[in-house]
Amino acid sequence: MKLKLSTSAWVGLVTIGVFVLAGVFGPWLAPYDVGATSLDLEHRFEAPAAAHWLGTDSKGADTLSQLLWGARSALQLSFVVVAISTTIGLALGTIAGWYRGVVDEVLMRFVDVLMAFPGILLNIAIVATVARPGIGVMIVALCANGWVGYARVARGQVLALRERDYVTAAVALGASNRRVMWKHLIPNLMGPALVQMSFGLGSVIMIEAALSFLGLGPQVDYTWGAMLDQARTFLWKADWVRVYALVPGLAIMWVVLGANLLGDGLRDRFDPRQRGRS
Repeated sequence: MKLKLSTSAWVGLVTIGVFVLAGVFGPWLAPYDVGATSLDLEHRFEAPAAAHWLGTDSKGADTLSQLLWGARSALQLSFVVVAISTTIGLALGTIAGWYRGVVDEVLMRFVDVLMAFPGILLNIAIVATVARPGIGVMIVALCANGWVGYARVARGQVLALRERDYVTAAVALGASNRRVMWKHLIPNLMGPALVQMSFGLGSVIMIEAALSFLGLGPQVDYTWGAMLDQARTFLWKADWVRVYALVPGLAIMWVVLGANLLGDGLRDRFDPRQRGRS
């Protein structure tokens, strides 16, 4: 079956595809190392040249290499967080929508509490408990409240799907709750879930960059947020820094814009009634 997507959705898909390729193959394509051996103070904040296509940073490290390694870090973090958040959110949302009653009330009130609390503050509070946070701590922090949007989407869909004839027939034939949820509910709510996952990808990239910018992300210099923080520190001390700051900023914009375009296109594809609404 041919997948019919809008032009903006295809643009978003290609954009995210470039990001994925950069994250997967970037470290092998990077012309220089980004570890301790990349220190070269004699060539700090150099403008683009044949040796360094995007110039260098405050330590003389190659900006292009940092960008590609940062793509690998962002790809790992965003995909893992979205996968875990989706799994937790869909499971709890399906349970709440199917059983309703006390189960629904308890789960949804917990979701309301998490949604009422500023998400970035909760992320900061979790990350700040560790002296040198790594990828694992970031994943825990972002998943702590990242699943709530998926849970609300799943619950809303299940409340509508449970009234469908095929679900009623399955229950009448003696299908267990587990079988109904696994065979009839979850497969039919994957469309809205994919839309939420696309938007969630962009959100994770933004939050990870914000935490790294604040010095609360993985303690490396090549994450996109850390590159922005470095540019802020030296912004008025060298002419090239103002251009250097654009490199991670444009990379973040590229991924977030692509994720949003893809999400809008998928929403229009799975729910034509939403077409044209923003």
